[in-house]
Amino acid sequence: MRTALVTGGSRGIGKAIAIKLSQSGYNVIINYNNSEVEAKALADSLQNAIAIKADISKFDEVALMVSRAKEQFGKIDVLINNAGISEQKLFFDITESDFDRMYEVHLKGMFNTCKAILPQMVQNRYGKIINISSIWGICGASCEVHYSTMKAGMIGFTKALAKEVGPSKVNVNCVAPGVIVTDMTKNLSDETLEQLKEETPLLELGTPEDIANVVLFLASDDAKFITGQVISPNGGMVI
Repeated sequence: MRTALVTGGSRGIGKAIAIKLSQSGYNVIINYNNSEVEAKALADSLQNAIAIKADISKFDEVALMVSRAKEQFGKIDVLINNAGISEQKLFFDITESDFDRMYEVHLKGMFNTCKAILPQMVQNRYGKIINISSIWGICGASCEVHYSTMKAGMIGFTKALAKEVGPSKVNVNCVAPGVIVTDMTKNLSDETLEQLKEETPLLELGTPEDIANVVLFLASDDAKFITGQVISPNGGMVI
């Protein structure tokens, strides 16, 4: 049985990914930092799932999480770097701490988890790393310069790492969702959401399950010849 670790797995896209993987027969490690109640409730509702707290921006906490996961399941075959934060601000209002926190969660967190898990994947000559970026990492978003920068960095990281670990049979891919209805969009007005729908050729917004379906495919052996790619389920908003 394969084992998958989902960072930021307690809510939204991460939760949908954890559910989909569990339903498909994976052992699942649900990483959380602040959402303990949600993470543990989700783990209890799934078969072969555990919730582990770790601030992914701190390597020591990530290493301890990976060690606990190995004790429970033996190895980690699939890593989904999903944890993220968002913030809308004019560039002139973004503070150094805003930028640093965005970096720590998205880029440093991804670096830390890969650093902790990749050695065993290379040793086993099997592994799937799936990084959750955003369409704003492809085309940029006004009033989200720091967020767009980190999501673009995730794409560059994906492509470079895929080249490096490909010979070890580790696949590294990126999913760049469009506008998905999650907690991150709940603060948007109905008018804004309607406008975003109109800007999407399919005339609808995505769901966390839409992203989970893509992740499930990339985690499977059906995607064994896909690496270094950016797949963007976005309803046609970015083509």
